[in-house]
Parts: sequence; structure tokens; C-alpha cells
Amino acid sequence: MRIGMALGYAGGFKETVEELADFEKAGLDIVYVAEAYTFDSVSQMGYIAAKTERLEIASGILNIYSRTPTALAQTAAGLDYVSGGRFTLGIGASGPQVVEGFHGVPYSAPLGRTREIIEICRKVWRRERLQYEGKYYTMPLPEGRGTGLGKPLKMVNHPVRAEIPVLVAAIGPKNVELTAEIADGWEPIFYLPEKAADVWGPSLAAGRARRDAALGELDVVGQAPLAIGEDAKGFLEFGRPMAALYIGGMGAKGKNFYNDLCRRYGWEKEAEEIQDLYLDGKKDEAAAKVPYELLEKMSLIGSEGHVRERLAAMRESGVTTLNVTPIAGDHKGRLALIEKVKEMAAGL
Repeated sequence: MRIGMALGYAGGFKETVEELADFEKAGLDIVYVAEAYTFDSVSQMGYIAAKTERLEIASGILNIYSRTPTALAQTAAGLDYVSGGRFTLGIGASGPQVVEGFHGVPYSAPLGRTREIIEICRKVWRRERLQYEGKYYTMPLPEGRGTGLGKPLKMVNHPVRAEIPVLVAAIGPKNVELTAEIADGWEPIFYLPEKAADVWGPSLAAGRARRDAALGELDVVGQAPLAIGEDAKGFLEFGRPMAALYIGGMGAKGKNFYNDLCRRYGWEKEAEEIQDLYLDGKKDEAAAKVPYELLEKMSLIGSEGHVRERLAAMRESGVTTLNVTPIAGDHKGRLALIEKVKEMAAGL
């Protein structure tokens, strides 16, 4: 089981990157760099590539709307080049509030666009002359949709790898099915190993049934906050505001994918209460309604024995990479947590 860590997108980036060399020595396998609606993550990932030697680097995530498919392909090839073949292209649909609110692009057809984008990226990386006619993307543009002067071009440079891994962030049934069919990796949010099979099992099975064997096994990336110690349980409460933000505030009524997931886990009443409170501006009250079981089961927080049990549950449910958020008061403490969880995962 690989151990990864996510970099946040609010402040202190350069200082955190300077510390990544220590995490790399401690055994960290991969770092995920978020973008959302802050600084672009691409420039930051290039900086990380220059500051590290072995560490894999993944976008976590680039949304599929704000860059053209070929721009995503060029970006991935460029980052794979400067990192010496250490890049993973993490993509996802994001949501209408970000896509339409920040980028001013219609939020439409996330499934169809994701499929076509991945197909186009792989053609670019193989240096094929780009001729693609899909429902959402066409290259070159035909006469009548442009000047008619477009030519089928292939990438000038030779990519380090013709098969750069593609990771898709997905939680909806159809999105997960598509991911299991065509992507190299899948990253859900709020991953509960005990409920994963019930919520996502049919979608994963349907996608895997159509999966090209040449892709290999699907990398399943589980996210989890990490704190180890007899008195660590209190750190679970740190997860309430973020869970409430996503379940209650990341989308409007009827258009919140995280709220839908909470309902699918069996907390329909709580999901509705959290959303109502959050949208009314009662964020603290919304956070208080987040089910304790959700916080506990999606975390690696507690005594060493408890964390070992949770690691085993993650692995048994199919997780192959853990994207952890180490919770400690300083860099030394976070480093020790990465070393410890790496050791524990190796012993499973």
C-alpha cells in the first residue's frame, strides 16, 4: 500500500515544499496538489519536481472544464518531463459552483467529457496525429465551426512516457463506473471501507467488466486524516467543519454530490439537517450534526492498535494508496506520523 499526502491550497506553500524532501526520505510515495479556485497547481507541481528526486506528484485535481483536452495532455507531458516520469494526471468534474462561478464555463456532460478527454490525452502522449471526432470535442475543427484551416498535428516533443497515469476523482455511480473502466486510478472522498462495497461495489464491478486488461489493476486512493496516540481521538473533531462544508455547502439543494453520498451511506436525515443548517449560515450547528461514525470510520485517528485495524480495513476493502493528512503540531511530528504509517502499512 502506497502512502501519499495532500498539499492544501491556502498559504505556506513554499515552506511546505521545502519540507517535502524530509517526507520523501521518510518514505512518502506520492504528493497530491490541489487547485480549486486558488493559485494554479501546475506551477507548484513544477516547483515540487525541482525540489524532490523520487516522490511521485499528482494533480489533485485539475477540473475538466477550464483547460482544453490537449492543454491537459500538454500539461501532463510537461510535468512528467520535468519530474523525470513521476507525474500522475488527476482530473475531476469539480462542481457547478466552481466551474460556472469561477471559470464561467457551463457545467455540462461530465461523464462524456471525461471519457473523451482521457482518450484525447492518450492519443497526444502516443504522438498520434490528432484527429478526433467526439460528441464534445473535435480536432481539427471542421469548416463551418471555425476557419477550416486547422491541421491534424502531433506533439512536437517525445513524452517521457506514452502512458501517463490518469486518476479520476469520482463519487457518483456512473462516474465511478466510467473510472473503473478507463482510468488508472480512482479517488473518492469520505471513503468508509465498511460501506464502500454497498455504495460503490456495483459501479466498480460494471466498469471493471469492460476494462482493458492492458490498463492493469485500478489504483484505489483512500483519503484519511492521520493521528496516532492514546489521546489522539480528540483530533476527530477537527474533521467536522470540513465535512459540514462539503455535505452542507458544496452545492445547492439537489446539486450537492457530497450530500448525496452521505445519504447513500445511510445518513439521510443528518445529510438534510447539515445542508439546511449550513445554507442558513449556521455552520457550527451543521458541523455538530456530522455523524461521529462518519468521522471515525474515514479516519486513521486513535491508538496504534486502532489505526492498524483501520489500515487493515482500508486494505481489505480494496484501497491500494492512502492519501493521508498528518495532524501534528510541527513538521517533526508530521514527519514521524508518515514514518509510522508507512511502517504499519508495510506490516499488513
